[in-house]
Amino acid sequence: MVSTSETINMTILPNDTSCKTLYDHRAYARIFIPLFYSIVFSVGLLGNCLALHVIRANQKKLNSTTLYSLNLVISDILFTLSLPLRMLYYAQGFHWPLGEVLCKISGFIFYMNTYAGVNFMTCLSVDRFIAVVLPLRFGKFRKVGNVRYICVGVWLLVLAQTLPLFGMPMTNSEDGGYITCMEYPNFEKVDNISTILIGGVFLGFIIPVVTILVCYSVLCSKLRLSAKTNHLTEKSGRSKKAIGVICCVSVVFVVCFSPYHIDLLQYMIRKLVSNPDCTDLTAFQVSLHITVCLMNLNACLDPFIYFFACKGYKRKLLKLLKLQGSISFSSAVRTPEGSTKDYTDGNKIQLNSERINERRLNSTDQS
Repeated sequence: MVSTSETINMTILPNDTSCKTLYDHRAYARIFIPLFYSIVFSVGLLGNCLALHVIRANQKKLNSTTLYSLNLVISDILFTLSLPLRMLYYAQGFHWPLGEVLCKISGFIFYMNTYAGVNFMTCLSVDRFIAVVLPLRFGKFRKVGNVRYICVGVWLLVLAQTLPLFGMPMTNSEDGGYITCMEYPNFEKVDNISTILIGGVFLGFIIPVVTILVCYSVLCSKLRLSAKTNHLTEKSGRSKKAIGVICCVSVVFVVCFSPYHIDLLQYMIRKLVSNPDCTDLTAFQVSLHITVCLMNLNACLDPFIYFFACKGYKRKLLKLLKLQGSISFSSAVRTPEGSTKDYTDGNKIQLNSERINERRLNSTDQS
């Protein structure tokens, strides 16, 4: 018979170094992950730098939305600047040759700006909600002076969330001379890691996503109601465009951030109630690499949502890119329904001119 101690020694535990399959997908990851990150880096950096230029050019029209957008752009730029080191790490097959300190710094920048982006997207949704639904009661929170303090508070909150990373082991030596950096198995030695990460998921994802979905759902119903009661608003198509942008923001946020956080949450709950084996940990490790890539895609989608969808920013960017001809063409082919205000103003001018002509004829007949 096998003794109890021998049975325990034969069991493959996730914390044990006998789990040799964690990085068996190395050959695929060293090609596809750096390629994916290079696209995110190029598009994200270019798009956010253009957005930053547009915002700086409109500093005289600074408002709450612009301030939140500015901080969102800054967090996305800092995030994309941290990607080259991650690309190097993946290209070398999960090997980090730059030491523990640089690993912690890159991980800190990576996660801090990821969750700064989450929080500023949440602030934007709440700001739009107050502007449309509760402008009188909570309008003071949209004043530029107050928004500055809110932005500082968001950065301090994210800083408090990510500072514990410096107290955790970020690198680990693996077989074959590989040194991994910022991988989940490296955190397995931390006490109560499951509870810590579950709390992080609630604070960094569940609360923001519920807030965004609630705010945008109420906004959509409000815009639809105003479109039904105001025929000019319905004809202009502004409410449809606003609802479209809101839906895009919600879908991008949910699609990019949900897979990673749901994946993390389900595994941490399983760790609390059972003891996942090496096969489970390997599957979780591979899924983390995929879902993290999907989460990072958000950095290059933000400029398209918040800036290219806005007419004022779009006009500035097209002017910057010397594509004013496309604006003139779109203006030339615009139908009366597409520009209700211009159509109404034209009718008013025509009516006024007809009245003046009638008065002149009447005065001529009387004389």
